[in-house]
Amino acid sequence: MSDFFVAIGLVLVIEGLIYGGFPNLAKKLASEVLSVPENALRVAGLAAIAIGVAIVWLCRG
Repeated sequence: MSDFFVAIGLVLVIEGLIYGGFPNLAKKLASEVLSVPENALRVAGLAAIAIGVAIVWLCRG
């Protein structure tokens, strides 16, 4: 369970770096995502999940 909280902490750090370090880029990306079709977002999200699981599996397995 502690690994889960570490992972959540790392996600918050990475998102904080984006919003804190590059707020204009974050706003631009947020506005551009509205024009991306839902299927493309879904495929990108599922690909990110698969890559994330593979990275964790390789590092912890």
